[in-house]
Amino acid sequence: MALMQITIIPVGTGSTSVGRFVADVQRLLKDAGVEFALNDMGTEIYGEPAELLRLAARIHEEPFRQGAERVVTQIVLDDRRDLDRRIGDKRRAVLARLEDEGQ
Repeated sequence: MALMQITIIPVGTGSTSVGRFVADVQRLLKDAGVEFALNDMGTEIYGEPAELLRLAARIHEEPFRQGAERVVTQIVLDDRRDLDRRIGDKRRAVLARLEDEGQ
């Protein structure tokens, strides 16, 4: 299993706000039944790499369906095969390390 962070940047919408596009993506992911978490800079999604890449294509298309004239999509795929990492595991590991160091 893998983690993907995806960020969409709709352009040509007549507004600097992207919240409605992000909300549409969150609904799409909920309907897809995948594990995901919204953060301030994008959305993290957990799943099989091939499934994540198919979802990335659907997510990229969503702002166009909502009237965007251009969409920039950034994807980071972390496919670690020796250990199953779920959303939040890496963050928790770093926080535990800092706590062990007294920070």
